[in-house]
Amino acid sequence: MRAIILAAGMGTRLRPLTLTRPKSLIEVKGTSLIERQIVFLKERGIDEIIVVTGYLAEQFQFLKEKYGVELIYNDKYDVYNNFYTMYLVKEYLSDAYVIDADNYLVENIFDPTIQESAYFSAYKVGFKDEWLLECDANQQVQKIVVTSGEGSILSGVSYWNEESGRVLNRLIDEHFVASSFSDLYWDNLVKDNLDKIQVFKRDIPSDAIFEVDSLEDLEALQDFLDNRRM
Repeated sequence: MRAIILAAGMGTRLRPLTLTRPKSLIEVKGTSLIERQIVFLKERGIDEIIVVTGYLAEQFQFLKEKYGVELIYNDKYDVYNNFYTMYLVKEYLSDAYVIDADNYLVENIFDPTIQESAYFSAYKVGFKDEWLLECDANQQVQKIVVTSGEGSILSGVSYWNEESGRVLNRLIDEHFVASSFSDLYWDNLVKDNLDKIQVFKRDIPSDAIFEVDSLEDLEALQDFLDNRRM
């Protein structure tokens, strides 16, 4: 089992904080977002960790020495959406977690015994333009829709078993060869191919994970953590 952490983005909505550092290296309570993820993975015995960098990539070098991660550089981080990032690491996708680096994990949700491909999903209310999972009675994902409102949405953490990894690898290659990926997010491959990939929803508490995509998100997270300790 391994983990792929996607950390190539520029984090423009977090400026001015991200003018001089990648957003996943922003510290919350003294620890950067990505280091908290790495520590949690290692606590679960997941030691093979691949970090895909892009913007200000040189600032991630210390992770290699401190934690033994593998760094892969996406030189087109400012050209394409994260499909190209996944193209660079597609051979690692089988039996792998995929994690957005701009997530703050309140608790350790990683399960080293997981076998079914899964989207880790939190029930949220009042969201806008998020990826909502529609599932059958067995929690198998039947449809993914981008919508607003309330429900179980993608949290930025997923797991892909050997079979799903092989299918996704092939789909990534097909789109790359066809050059049909300039505005594509990698989750679109799953969304549009649920007839080929069996993936389930794994519920996590609504406050187990926070996306830090803007200054407002960061402030809300800090308020939550301050109140949680009281």
